[in-house]
Amino acid sequence: MQSRAAAIRHQTEIAGAGSAKRRWAALVVLMLPVLLVSVDGTALSFAVPLISAALDPTGTQLLWIVDVYPLVLAGLLVPMGSLGDRIGRRKLLLIGATGFTIVSALAAFAPSAAYLIAGRATMGFFGAMLMPSTLSLIRNIFTVPGERRTAIAVWAAGFSGGAALGPIAGGFLLEHFYWGSVFFMAVPVLAPFLLLAPILVPESKDPNPGRVDPLSIGLILLTMVPLVYSIKTFTHYGMSAPLTLLLALALVAGSLFVRRQLTEATPMLDVRLFKNPVFSGAVTVNLLSIFSQAGFLYFVSQHLQLVSGLSPMTAGMYLLPGLILTIASGLAVVPLVRHLRPGYTVALGLLCNAAAFALVAYAGPAGWDLGLVIAFGILGIGVGAAETISNDLILGAVPAHKAGAASAISETAYETGSVLGTAVLGSILNAAYRSHIAIPDSLTAAQAATARETLGGATHLADGLDPSTAALLMESAHSAFDSGVLITSIIGVVFMLIAATIAWRSLRTATA
Repeated sequence: MQSRAAAIRHQTEIAGAGSAKRRWAALVVLMLPVLLVSVDGTALSFAVPLISAALDPTGTQLLWIVDVYPLVLAGLLVPMGSLGDRIGRRKLLLIGATGFTIVSALAAFAPSAAYLIAGRATMGFFGAMLMPSTLSLIRNIFTVPGERRTAIAVWAAGFSGGAALGPIAGGFLLEHFYWGSVFFMAVPVLAPFLLLAPILVPESKDPNPGRVDPLSIGLILLTMVPLVYSIKTFTHYGMSAPLTLLLALALVAGSLFVRRQLTEATPMLDVRLFKNPVFSGAVTVNLLSIFSQAGFLYFVSQHLQLVSGLSPMTAGMYLLPGLILTIASGLAVVPLVRHLRPGYTVALGLLCNAAAFALVAYAGPAGWDLGLVIAFGILGIGVGAAETISNDLILGAVPAHKAGAASAISETAYETGSVLGTAVLGSILNAAYRSHIAIPDSLTAAQAATARETLGGATHLADGLDPSTAALLMESAHSAFDSGVLITSIIGVVFMLIAATIAWRSLRTATA
C-alpha cells in the first residue's frame, strides 16, 4: 500500500497535478518562451525591407537571414528533445531561453548580412531547446485528454498571439528606431520566465531516454542543410552537378539516419512512431500547414510595405485580424471535435488554406489590399484549426514518457514547414521577380544587378534615381513581384489540396 501511495505521489509531482490552478499557472509560464520565439519570427519578416536597405544583402542572403534560424532549429530539435529527456526539460528550457535572449540582443548590432546570418544561426541553436520542452512539459502536466487538448490549443494560441504582437510591436519599433530594435523584444519576456518557471513549472524527464548521439545529429544536419540550400540555389541558378550531389547527400544522410535509429536499442528518435498512420498523417499535416503560413507571410509583408507603400506598423495592423482568427480558431476547434471527427476538422482547415491562396492569386496582382487581409483571415482559421488538432493527435498517439520524442518530431515538422515555406515559395517568388522585371537602359550594370536581386533592393535603389527613371523601375518591379505572387499562390493552392487529402485519408480513424 505504501509503495502504491509513493508511486501516486511521484506521478503527481511529475504531472504538476497538485491542483488545477497550479497546472494552468504552469501553462501560463510556459507561454513566455513560446512568445519569445513567435514574436521574433513575425517581427523579423516585417524588418526585411529595412534590413535590405541597411545591410544591402543579396537575394540569397536575404532568404538566409529569414531561413537560417528555422533551418538550424529543424536540425537540432530532435537531439535537443532527447537532451531534455535526459537532463530535464525545464532545465533545458531555462538554458535555451537565456541563450536565445542574449544572442538576440547581440544580433541587433550586426554590421553586415553575414554577421546577421551567423547571429540568427546561433539563435536557432538555443531556440531548439525551447519548443520541444514546452510541448513535452504540457504532455506530462496535462494527462487527461480533454485538458491536454485545451492546453495545446492555448499553447497554439500563445504562438499565434506572439505572431500577432510581433508585427505591431515590431512595426512601432521600426518606425521609431532602427531595424535592430526588433531583436530586443525578447528581453522583457525572459525576466518573468526565469523568475516563475522554477517555482511553477515541474521538472520532468524520460526514465529511459535515448542517448545523445553525435553521429545522428550530424546525419540530421547533413539531411536538412543540403536540402534547403539546394532549393534556394536551384531557383536562382538552375540545376547543376554540384546541386545534384547535394541532393544525393541529403537523401543518403536521411536514409542512414533512419537506419541508425532502427538499429539502436535506445534511439535518439523513435522512427517506429511513424508506423502509426494517425501520427505520421498528423506530422505531415503539421508541416504543410505551417509551410502555407510561412510562405504567405514572406510575400504579403513585402507586398503591403513595398508595393502598397504602408508603414511597417500599419502593415502589421492589416494582418492583426488574421492572427486573431488563428487564435480564436485554435480555441474554438476544441469543442468542435467532440461532434466532428478530428480528421475531417483538419481537412476542412486545410481547405480554408487553399481558399486563402486562391484569393491571394487574385488580390495580389489586382493590388487589392483588403483582399489580402481577408485571405489572411481565412488562412488563420485554417491554420489555427489544423495546428491545434494535429499537435494534439501527435502527442495523444504516444505514451507520456515518449512526449519528448513526439514533441520534437512535431516541432521538427513545424520548423521544417517554416523553412520550406519560405525557401520554396520565397525562392520561386524571387525567381519570378528576376525573370519578369524590366531594367531601364539608363541604369549601370551594378544598379541593374541590385534591382534584380529583390524588390527591397529595387525600392532602395529608386530613392537615389531621377523621378522618371525611378517611376519606370518601380512600376516594372511591382508588376514583376506580383507575377511571382500569382505563381506562388497557385502552388500554395495545390499543396493545401494535397494536405487536405492526406488529412482526410490518414486521420479519419482518429477519435477525439
